Amino acid sequence: MTLSQVGASEQARTGPAAEVPPPPAPVRRTTWLTVGGIVAALLALTALSLSVGAGEIGPTRVLDYLLDRGGARSDGRLALVVGDLRLPRTLTALLVGAALGVAGAQLQCVTRNPLAETGLLGVNAGASLGVVVGIAVLGVQTSYGYLAFAFGGAVLASALVLLIAGSRGGGSPMRLVLGGSAVGATFGGLTGVLIVNSPEAYDRYRVWVLGSLAGVEGWTTLRQLAPVLGAGFLVAAFTTRPLAALALGDDLARGLGHRPGATRAAVATAVTLLTASAVALAGPISFLGLLAGFLARAVAGPRVGRLTLLAGLVGAAVLTGADVLARVVARPFEAPVSVIVALVGAPTLIAIVRSRKMAALGMTDTEPTGSSSAHGEARAPGPDLVLRRGALSLLLPRRSALAALGLVAALLAAVVVSAHAGQSELGLGRTFQAVFGYGDRLDVLLVQKFRLGRIVAGLAAGAALGLAGCLTQTLARNRLATPELLGVNDGATAAVLFSVTASGTFGAWWAGPLGALAAVLVVTFVSGGLGARGYRVLVVGLAMSALASALIQVAMARRSLNSAGSLFVWTSGSLNGRDYAVATPVLIGLAVLVPLALVVARRLAVLRFDDNVASSLGVDPARVRLACLLLAVALAGLAVGVCGPVGFVALAAPVIAGRLAGPARVPVLGSALAGAVLVVLADTLGRVLIGGVEIPVGIVTTVLGGPFLLWVLLGRKGNPA
Repeated sequence: MTLSQVGASEQARTGPAAEVPPPPAPVRRTTWLTVGGIVAALLALTALSLSVGAGEIGPTRVLDYLLDRGGARSDGRLALVVGDLRLPRTLTALLVGAALGVAGAQLQCVTRNPLAETGLLGVNAGASLGVVVGIAVLGVQTSYGYLAFAFGGAVLASALVLLIAGSRGGGSPMRLVLGGSAVGATFGGLTGVLIVNSPEAYDRYRVWVLGSLAGVEGWTTLRQLAPVLGAGFLVAAFTTRPLAALALGDDLARGLGHRPGATRAAVATAVTLLTASAVALAGPISFLGLLAGFLARAVAGPRVGRLTLLAGLVGAAVLTGADVLARVVARPFEAPVSVIVALVGAPTLIAIVRSRKMAALGMTDTEPTGSSSAHGEARAPGPDLVLRRGALSLLLPRRSALAALGLVAALLAAVVVSAHAGQSELGLGRTFQAVFGYGDRLDVLLVQKFRLGRIVAGLAAGAALGLAGCLTQTLARNRLATPELLGVNDGATAAVLFSVTASGTFGAWWAGPLGALAAVLVVTFVSGGLGARGYRVLVVGLAMSALASALIQVAMARRSLNSAGSLFVWTSGSLNGRDYAVATPVLIGLAVLVPLALVVARRLAVLRFDDNVASSLGVDPARVRLACLLLAVALAGLAVGVCGPVGFVALAAPVIAGRLAGPARVPVLGSALAGAVLVVLADTLGRVLIGGVEIPVGIVTTVLGGPFLLWVLLGRKGNPA
């Protein structure tokens, strides 16, 4: 799940009250002067795009061709370079950038969250799955084939999201967010299943996924999708007035004659048409919709009409400028345009969110407060067991203890199943004998050397992820919060990949915690310290994650196919080849960190209330937050160092433990046990699901994570809270 999805989910839950308040005294003249400046910059970038390229044709010759001076259009070489290459590419950059900018602004308005991005409706994941299906299953090799399958997959994903969101609840913002998260996760996992077992499909996919305008040759593809883009812009234009009314709340919007459900469906349709066309033309260029909408809001405020127009202009300018830079920074090669967008956009977004104007708009310190916790409302504890022996006594929570015993039993069963399952025919009795060192020597070698070592590594990583997720969710008061919120996964992954490049082996498990700590330190420092909350931390974390993810993708694309394929398996989350040597440091870390987490949990439970209440009870909120942050970072970093970034375990384990143990206490021990069970079972399923093929554990958890997210958060009589 992306950081924007976490923020969007929490904002959608808070309802109309969370809408960003308008600036106290907007200056109309200043806004339109800014719009004029952006238009001037856009024209200059357009001229620069037409003048820069591989051919030695400068601005004068381009102008001659455009004005047809001296019969310039009869020059075959000039007509090829300008008319067939640069003009279509520049116009595509303008339209794709505008489409992503408008789509981002519309999505941010309908979800009432400035951190929403166009990938929220599962469009990017659907497009990626469509392209991979075309490559791996049908053998598609042409750019036109990529375009058709990308568009079809994007439309399918958005249709599923709309179906889920409209099934109950009238298509509320919360359901759009959760539906997009679930469909995006499931489609992303299915994409991983296909490319992890097809080197040829992965080789083509890793280039396409970077996003590029280099494949735009001639007017054919643009002419085919121009009607779809036009329809998307037209629908977006018609939704500006209903969106402005929807910002006042559903009841007031109905009183003004609008239908909130129909408005959200229309916005989702516009976003789907615009984003699907953009992805089909240029690949999945993420982060641009968020950046354009955020920058437009900083200039125009929350007025929907001006915000949408300005976001389109900003998106067109940013993508056109990034495409120009992509052509010149690495000559004679082209840099991926998505990386240029991240390199330019991340610092810009951080500067904007730290500015005084954002503070005036109230976009830096919004944080949900109140008595709700990550696992439900805090209630009085149920009946407990009191164990006494002489002067000593022990208070044992009855429900929590029963839940822990149940999870321990489930964990033992998962270990037995995992030790027994595999490609070799090994009976249950022989498996038990081999576990204790008896029986055939080959059986003992197989079980103790390979399977048990891998199981122990999975147990350690799962427990660390579950515990890290519990601390993060309780600290953020949000069931959708995970360590990814602070860029932990991307930082740890980048550090491990760097250590692999430096050493050539996967032995540098310690790089995970160091990378996670470095990412958190950077995010904390840039966002203004631990006292900065809300949007500032979210935006900085999102910007850093986008930057790190882009660099990781470039590093993977530049490596040989064999090397990149093995690294892709690891970055998907895999326990293949993991053994006791890797698991031992994590087990030692857990032996130290779990008792500390149990100690902190008593104070963390108090922190689920307001800070003033916590202070009155003798708890220092700043110290508790710092301790929880350091513990979560260390645990998540250790887990990434063992098996890579395994998704959804840090989200699902605390939710399962909280449901079993009840909402009265922070389920620290239960979350660790639940995380261990999930990882071991997912790894077992990945080993036996397809004969002769192993699916990485991270892909299994991602595929199953989407339906789980919907079941947990929408299953209670349609109440997502």
